[in-house]
Amino acid sequence: RYSSMKDYLSELDKETKKALETFYGFSEGKSKVRRSVDEWNSTGSDFFKHIPLLKFEDFSKTATDLRSGQKRKIEGSVFHKDSSIVNSGDSNDIIGFQLCDANNSSECALYTFSSGVNAIQEWYKLHYMNIMAQIPLETKEKLSYSADDLLLTCFFDGLSCDKRHFTRFHHPLHGNCYTFNSGENGTILSTSTGGSEYGLQVVLYIDEADYNPFLVTSTGAKIIVHDQNEYPFIEDIGTEIETAAATSIGMHFTRSRKLSKPYSDCTETGADIPVENLYNKSYSLQICLHSCFQKAMVDSCGCAQYAQPLPAGAEYCNYKKNPNWMYCYYRLHEKFVKEQLGCQQICKDACSFKEWALTTSIAQWPSTVSEDWMLRVLSWDKGQKINKKLNKTDLANLMVFYKDLNERFISENPANTLVILLSNFGGQLGLWMSCSVVCVIEIVEVFFIDSLSIVMRRQWQKAKKWWNDRKRDRSGKPPQAGDLERQGHDNPVCIDEDLPTFNTALHLPLPQDNPLPRTPPPNYSTLRLETAFTEQLPDTLEVGQH
Repeated sequence: RYSSMKDYLSELDKETKKALETFYGFSEGKSKVRRSVDEWNSTGSDFFKHIPLLKFEDFSKTATDLRSGQKRKIEGSVFHKDSSIVNSGDSNDIIGFQLCDANNSSECALYTFSSGVNAIQEWYKLHYMNIMAQIPLETKEKLSYSADDLLLTCFFDGLSCDKRHFTRFHHPLHGNCYTFNSGENGTILSTSTGGSEYGLQVVLYIDEADYNPFLVTSTGAKIIVHDQNEYPFIEDIGTEIETAAATSIGMHFTRSRKLSKPYSDCTETGADIPVENLYNKSYSLQICLHSCFQKAMVDSCGCAQYAQPLPAGAEYCNYKKNPNWMYCYYRLHEKFVKEQLGCQQICKDACSFKEWALTTSIAQWPSTVSEDWMLRVLSWDKGQKINKKLNKTDLANLMVFYKDLNERFISENPANTLVILLSNFGGQLGLWMSCSVVCVIEIVEVFFIDSLSIVMRRQWQKAKKWWNDRKRDRSGKPPQAGDLERQGHDNPVCIDEDLPTFNTALHLPLPQDNPLPRTPPPNYSTLRLETAFTEQLPDTLEVGQH
């Protein structure tokens, strides 16, 4: 609520209006500025004197202080990446601001913008974060809109709902935000069918008159559809809805899964990423990048940036305790955008993620014929007087629903696995070489197993021969017959070192002493001829008997 924050922002608003009056001739009625702020404004004026809005003249080193109207020399050559250095209009329209190192005044950075709107908003946001960082969280929640203030009507799946179905969380820049169906109470609501009648239908109260004119320049609300375990990055991927209109958002749900290593460089749970998750939600690339930058901010600047969660043991930056934090923050952010901080190299995509494809349509609401009675009824429900009914520009009608309940699942599968690779390899061998698994096994046996066996056998023979020769040399005795009997293959007559064959054994010389036992000759006296004749035949008698 801007009306609740004016006490804290009065000095900042005053400086902004002075800059607008100096540069654009903007002026308004002399309104009395509240000065009931405790200590935030006590040093605010001094700080605004050090970092005022400036008008640069033809890219020279001379700039005009938009607060005082005085010209002064500007030092520094570092420009913000998003600055519009090449100005399509008059060069005199270039405005910005200068940040210098509190410890070294010669180290300065210039930030210029081709549009005064962008420069003023950026400058105002910088000081706004500095002021809000010093206000306790409980106070900021009370100064923001409650669920009763925001919700006028609520329906889900054809049934009425109320603030009990919404969970509050505080966003640093947007204030109180509310999540429908967060599941924190242990219950997750589900819809019975697709279609707009069975989705979420709410009428939101948008108090346009209570907007901060310098921080927010559009009217409406910002929503995001996300899983219960995901953090809603509203400022990054939020969808804006406008007032005085009925916005219908149809959804298609898609679940995707990527393959991890070695097919991609994604991470399953983020446990392998050396970055602490500051959001207490499931891992995502955005969470990793924001957490990495916040850690670098604490390490380099000694304090945490206000727009992101606070790490343990750290505190948010403010120029009372950290007078150098703005210069440090912008230089660090410049490195982050140029991917020189190392966060983009450390953080990885998540392997599993959910996505809701949104289709948005807008219609005029309320219609001309129903505007009168509907605004009166809503004003009555709001608890206001009948003669002070709500304006349609303060209301927004929102419908979020599933177009259908079909879930699309996208997954990656490897084109070639080990089984497929072996199958394709065997098929090609069988087609072109008539080869099978048996053939491959035989080839392996012949060229590898048999060759290895031969080599090992020869090595064993050499080792055995060396060992026997060593034993004989130590004893100093000539080889005995028993040695020759046992080691005939070691005889030098053999033509090779292989075991003796039949032919090589015939060429072996007989030993001189202690002949080897041989097969005895047959005993012929035992050979007798047994015949059936009783007398000796005449032709077998000896001739000497005649």
